[in-house]
Amino acid sequence: MTPVERAWRGTRGDWRLHSLSVFSVAVAFVCLAAALLVVVNVHAIKNRWVESGRASVYLNPEATPAQIQAIEDALRATPGVTDVRFVSSDDARREVVGGSDSEVLSALPAEAFPASLEVRIADDADATQLGKLSSQLSSLPAVEAVETYENWGERLGSLLAGGTTASLVLALVVLAAVVSVVSSTIRLSLQRRRIEVEILKLVGATDSYVRRPFVLEGAAQGALGAFFAILILGVLYAIVRDHFDGQLAVLLGVTPTFLPWTVVLGMVTLGGLLGALAAFGSLRKLLTV
Repeated sequence: MTPVERAWRGTRGDWRLHSLSVFSVAVAFVCLAAALLVVVNVHAIKNRWVESGRASVYLNPEATPAQIQAIEDALRATPGVTDVRFVSSDDARREVVGGSDSEVLSALPAEAFPASLEVRIADDADATQLGKLSSQLSSLPAVEAVETYENWGERLGSLLAGGTTASLVLALVVLAAVVSVVSSTIRLSLQRRRIEVEILKLVGATDSYVRRPFVLEGAAQGALGAFFAILILGVLYAIVRDHFDGQLAVLLGVTPTFLPWTVVLGMVTLGGLLGALAAFGSLRKLLTV
């Protein structure tokens, strides 16, 4: 009988015990996968904002149409600028309020939303060029402020660093949880099949031969736990995405995305490796019959 067949027979015999182990591993991996999902989406938002190559030039209410037109013409003639769009106060209010049900936003007058020039910069433009353009625009009397979104990129970078650190901590917690759960399960399974193991040892079976099906069981528990964690997170992600506000997606510049397939494959592989190592380690001192 091959190790896979022996592992399958042992799993069927202790299916309740193994199911509980898979569930416990899945709970641990859900926490890690959720943290990674947040990191992936924050990273996408950061890249979108940092590499968006855009600036908002907010105009003074006293700015005349001639001044606005002059600034717009100068921007269009500036190297690296690909597009300039004038957004009036009414247009800005309409974009922000839109179909919102908020009474507070709906009650705001158009004057609360300053007119602006939305400037698009070429992707190959560097931060120095954007900073110089911002400085020149800020010195104009018709310009109230210039927003290049660099500060938002820095804040998102700090948030991303924190999320990455939290993911690493959770990875260690998951490692400890998987090793603990799988080791305990394999020990219990070995105790229940002690007679079978003793017979195998009496007829000359090596420790390696006896250990293989248990290691396969541990690997299966870890991999299945990670796989079911991905499924659970996928269901939760679908629910949240269905209720995600489209206007928020426009504001952020990106829509939520699920974990890349490489991360999913890596988590399942990690679960299998941790399960196999936990099973192998738990049997080293027990197979001494």
